[in-house]
Amino acid sequence: MKCRITEGTLEHLDDIALIFDQYRVFYNAASDISSCKQFLQERFSQKDSKIFIAVSDTANILGFTQLYPTFSSVSMKRVWILNDLFVRAEVRKSGIGKSLIEHAIAFAKKDGAVRLSLSTAQDNPAQFLYEAIGFKQSGFKFYNYSL
Repeated sequence: MKCRITEGTLEHLDDIALIFDQYRVFYNAASDISSCKQFLQERFSQKDSKIFIAVSDTANILGFTQLYPTFSSVSMKRVWILNDLFVRAEVRKSGIGKSLIEHAIAFAKKDGAVRLSLSTAQDNPAQFLYEAIGFKQSGFKFYNYSL
């Protein structure tokens, strides 16, 4: 499917909030568009993430990815975390996810980052896409401490 990838901005807030809510529901969170909108507005205002959207010829948002910056102490360079990736169910397997990831990779390279990292559920079928693009499993274990 043909689409263009562009950076999401405050002018896209309402539309991004709708697809962000779908993403959260996909991961079993309760739908809450108002809170999604507030959360995304904070990300835009604080400039602490980058959101890229896949837009159709009719200006519908078909998917998005959200990247968060961090740093590698060993390399002393920026790392981008591909934290969120979502494509609407009706247009999956059409190349949109791949286009979003490739755009994220190009952005991270242009930004001078040492790597683009992601983590995913062990049963997520998108693993095949990540591996086909060139992502490799890390030798590190990741732990979480819930607060």
